[in-house]
This record gives sequence, C-alpha cells and structure tokens, in this order.
Amino acid sequence: MSSSFSLLAEGAFDLTGYPHTGWVITGIVAFFFVRLAIGFWAASKVNNASDYVVAGRGLPIYMTAASIMATWFAAETLMGASTKGYMYGLQGAILDPLGAVVCLLISGMFFIRLMRRARYLTVVDFFAKRYGKEVDLVASVLQIVAYLVWTAAQFVAGAHVVHSLLGWPDWAGMLLVGVVVTGYTTMGGMLADTLLDFIQMFFTAGGITAVFLYLLKEIGGWDGLMACTATQYVSEPFAITPIQHYGYLGYTGLTGWLYWVSAWITIGFGSIATQDLMQRSMSARNEATSVWGSYIAALLYFVFGIMSPLIGIMIFKLDPPALNKEHLEGLLVVASQTYLPVWLNVLFMAALTSAMMSTSDSAILAGASVFTENILPFFSKKEADDVQKLWWTRVMVVIIGGACIGIAYLIGDSYNLAMMAWSVLLVGMAVPFVCGMYWKSANRLGALASIVGGIATWIAGVFYYLKETQVVNTTDGEISWDDAIWDAVYIASPWAVVVSFVSMVVVTLATRKWEPALPLTDADGNPLALDNRLGLLSPLAIFRDDPEPVSAVKN
Repeated sequence: MSSSFSLLAEGAFDLTGYPHTGWVITGIVAFFFVRLAIGFWAASKVNNASDYVVAGRGLPIYMTAASIMATWFAAETLMGASTKGYMYGLQGAILDPLGAVVCLLISGMFFIRLMRRARYLTVVDFFAKRYGKEVDLVASVLQIVAYLVWTAAQFVAGAHVVHSLLGWPDWAGMLLVGVVVTGYTTMGGMLADTLLDFIQMFFTAGGITAVFLYLLKEIGGWDGLMACTATQYVSEPFAITPIQHYGYLGYTGLTGWLYWVSAWITIGFGSIATQDLMQRSMSARNEATSVWGSYIAALLYFVFGIMSPLIGIMIFKLDPPALNKEHLEGLLVVASQTYLPVWLNVLFMAALTSAMMSTSDSAILAGASVFTENILPFFSKKEADDVQKLWWTRVMVVIIGGACIGIAYLIGDSYNLAMMAWSVLLVGMAVPFVCGMYWKSANRLGALASIVGGIATWIAGVFYYLKETQVVNTTDGEISWDDAIWDAVYIASPWAVVVSFVSMVVVTLATRKWEPALPLTDADGNPLALDNRLGLLSPLAIFRDDPEPVSAVKN
C-alpha cells in the first residue's frame, strides 16, 4: 500500500505527510481572496431585492448553466460519489449524479419556463400564489430547515479540509469557512454567487477530469476500465439496477426495489421544488435561457459527474486496500495527491474547497431570500419596500450563516441530516408543486393534506423499516445506527410520495365545492399565461428578449 493510502486509512483526510501542502494552502487562500474581491465588486451592482436575489433577471446562458451546474456539483458529488463508486460501482451513483441529471432535465422540460415567466423571487412564491398563506408558511419553513442543515454540512466538510492542511480544530475551520462564505454572500448576493460559480466550474470540472484521465492511464485506458469486475461490495460495478442475490446496496426483493426507486426520486423528483435551482432559473435573462441553462447544466453534470464514481471503481482495481467504510471519505483527495502532478493537485484542492463554498453560499442565499419574501410578510402588516427587503435579506444571510456555523459545530457530521432534509422536501413539497402546476382543481386543503400525509407516512415508514435495516447493518453484533437510519429514510420515501399524491387528490376532490382552487398568477397577481409551458424552445431564442410581463391568455 502506498503512503498516500496509508494516510487515508489512518485519518481519512490527513495531508500532513504530503510534501507540497504549502502550495495547496496557497491555492486555497488565493481562492478565498478572489471570492471576497468579487463580493466587494458585486455589492456595487446591487440596488434592490431583485438585483440581490435574482441578479436583476439578466444572467446570460453561460452564467445560468454554469451556476446551476456548479451549485449542485459540490463536495458530495466529487467526494461522495467517488466513495460510493469504490463501494458499490454505478449503483452508488444513482442518487447523485444520475438523479440530479434527471431532476435538471425534468425541471427544464416541465416547470422552469413557467417559473421564469411568473417572475417570482422564490420558489415559495409559487405556493403562496397557488395555495394561500398557510401553505406558503409551511413551505417556507421546510425550505429553510433544509438549507440550514445543508449549509452546515458544507461547513463541516470545509472544516475537515482546514484541519487536514493547517491542523486547526474543527470549530476554527467551521468559523473560517462560515465567515468567508457569509461575508461575500452578504455583499454581492446572487451576482457574486453566479460569478464565482462560473469561475469555480472550470476548476472543479477540470480537476475531476485530470484525476480521471491520469487514473485511466494507470489502469490501461478504456479497456482497462471496462475490465473492472468488482468493487468493495458489488460484483457488477457497471450495473445500475438491482443485482441478482445482492439486490440494491444489499437489499433484495421489494425492499431493494423501493431503495432503488428512492435513489432516483430523492433528488430526481424531490429537488424540483428547491430554491437554489429555481432561483438560478428565475435569474436568467429570458425563458429560453432558463430552460436551456437547465439542459446544458444537465449535460455538464452528467459528463463531469459520472467521472467521480468511475474514479472510485478504478481506485479499487488499482490498489484495493482493506479499509472500513468510514475511512473512505477522502478517497478522491488521495487519488489526486497520488496520481496528479503537484501543480494540478494544487488547483484541484483549491477547486474542491471552492466547490464546498459554492454550495454554501447558494444555500445561505436561498434560505435568506425565502425568509424575506415569504415568512416576513406573513407576520408583518405593512409590506416592505425594495430597500427594506434588501436590508432584511442581507441581515438574514448573516443570521443564517451564523446559525449554520452553530449547527455544524453542534452536530459535527451533518451529511445524513442534510440528506434527510432533502427527503423532507421530496415527501412534503414535490407533489403539491407538480399538482399546482398541472391540475387546475388543486386547492389549499389538498396541498396541506398532501404535505401532512407525506411527512407522516415517511416518519412511520422509517420506524417500520428500521427493524430490517438494523439486520443488514449489523456486523459482529454491532449495529451501525447511522447506516440503518439512513437506509430506512430512503426505503420509506416512495410510500410517502404515494400517500402524498393520494391525499392531494382525495382531499381536493372532497373539498373543492367549498374550497375553490386559486388560479396560478404571476408575481404581480395577474393570471399567468399557461400556453407553451413546456421547455420546447429553440436554442436561438436565448438571444431574444422576452416581453415583460407576459400577458395572460385563457387556457
């Protein structure tokens, strides 16, 4: 075993034995200063809440696509997918990146065009216009909870990098990353966010490509890759469906298929109604740009995202060490320092850190904008003007950033909690969002029943399947509770989505006589034009300016 892999076995993310750590630190610090400088510059361009939250709705196609791709192409995609590839092959890549690609395609085809046309500032604006204040408040709380925990997870990952390079305690790393991210997000908002995403995308995509190509050379090219016959737990590394006698991630029968379906829909369906995706789409200069930005991001995400699990597969064949699962989180870092030239490794490590910050700033801004646009009006009798909204959004960026630092410190390992948060959005918000877009009769009581029914079924399902997942995750009489609970969360999700849908339909039909559905309206309360809602637009349309606002037509 090489010294690099020994480092991985001992500490999972320890670069103290790497002779060029100083250069890596220099690269990361340089990225920090670039981010702060862009934050200062973008602050001068922000005049109102629209500028701050959706960049004045003027983003061109290259920034829209790059920002969507970079926001989702985070540390979990890079590091998590390579680890899953090492363990399970492509089965482990279904949640991310494959599920994320599906989400971007579905969103571009069915939802993004109307969201951009409506000129909302937040995805929760849709729930407010379509279902009323009560659903608006519930949806806002769910969104903010998800982004709080998700951001905290990024701060934890950043702290691990700081600890491995500088030896600082985790709390100091969380504080450093949190302050930097919160600082430039407070100043520049979405404009700073998207500019940094655009820059970061090139470094991250280039870095993962370099690691992939160097490993491909080591393994003997494409023929060597295709000759891989196993990973740590799977005998068919390129299978994406349940495998005979093994099932999906160790679960067979109906349970295995439920887990497999959940892997596709957790992000593939659940992340459609998320603020970070829709915020970037609503920041595009016109409908065509928002739609094609999503399509291009899906293509980029697939091309660069699939490299990560393939790297995991190749590392297993090149040098399959006897490592426990908890020591695999830094596998991609080890591959980079083992096979890349020094200068490429420096750029990749800096880009990896930047990817963590890119997701963090997006999540903080998403939560802050939801609070200002949706929760604050619920409790305020007087509507805030643009200047007040901008002030409140910036204040909430600071508050949420501080809260995320605290959550990261208290929890320490929030990855599983973050995934549970996205599952909450899947079982609670996905069905009301889809039905609100495509079913005229969908009403307030149906949406509330859908949210409550989905979440209640999900919680009950977790406890039900926990008995089975404990058995699968027991080794030498010891239960891995983290794995057991997380597996149960996944397996229970499809049932929860079904109940959410049934509740929506049944309650809506039962109450529609005295609870009429609200029409879908734009940001100004005018009926929204519902014709030509699908993402079937010529790419040339991205160069045209759509008239604002779009006049309503009868449907």
